[in-house]
Amino acid sequence: MTTITELTLSTDEFALAETFQQLPALDVRVESVVAEGPVRTTPLVWFSNVDRGELEEALAADPTVAEYRQLLGRTDEGELFYRLQYTDAVGSICRCVYRHRGTVLDAQVSDGRWTLRLLFTRREELSRAVSDIEKRGVAIDVKRMVEAGQNEDFETSAALTEPQQEAVAEAYRQGYYDVPREISLEELANELEISHQALSERLRRANRVLAGEQVDGSAGGLATSD
Repeated sequence: MTTITELTLSTDEFALAETFQQLPALDVRVESVVAEGPVRTTPLVWFSNVDRGELEEALAADPTVAEYRQLLGRTDEGELFYRLQYTDAVGSICRCVYRHRGTVLDAQVSDGRWTLRLLFTRREELSRAVSDIEKRGVAIDVKRMVEAGQNEDFETSAALTEPQQEAVAEAYRQGYYDVPREISLEELANELEISHQALSERLRRANRVLAGEQVDGSAGGLATSD
C-alpha cells in the first residue's frame, strides 16, 4: 500500500549545514528533488530572508553543495529560486530513498532539523530505506506515517519501521520495560547484535512514535492507571 512518511534529521548530518551556520535567519523550502542518474541529486530550492550575495558566498563555501544556479530572480515575496547539486555525501542519503522506490515529495528546515516528506509504494520499502540510512550513521526520527486508502484524509495512525518493531518487541520479551528491569540496554543490544547507542536511539524514536500515536488518538479522556 502506498505510504507517505515524514522523517527528520539534523542539518549537521544532511545538506547545507555550513550555510545554515553562516546564515541562521535563512528560510529554505525545497520544491522538488530530482535524481540525475545513479549519482547526482539536484533539488530545486526556494531561499528567503537572505541577500543574494551572502547566499551565494555561503553556498560556494558549503562542502555539501557541488554546484548552484539561480533560476529565478527575487519574487514579490522576497524568495530566490535555485537549482543545487549536492555532493556525494548528501546524495548517498537520497539514493537510499531512490534505491527502494521512494520519492522525495518536499523538504523544509526548522530549528536546525530537516523534515523530509517521502512517498513509497510499499511500507516495506520505507523500512529498508530507513535501515540503509541508519547504517550510514545518520540519526533520523520517523515522525509520521500515513497510508493511502484508509480514509478520506489519506491518514492513519503512526506506525513503526521494521527495525523499531523488532527492538520494541525484543525489549518487551526480555523484560527491559519491567520494574525493575530484567535486562540492561547493553545486554539487549548484544542480543540484537547492534551497538548500545544504535539501540538506544532506535528505542527512543519508537517510543516517541508510540507516545504520539497514543496522545493524538486518544478520544476518551486521560488514562488513570500508572
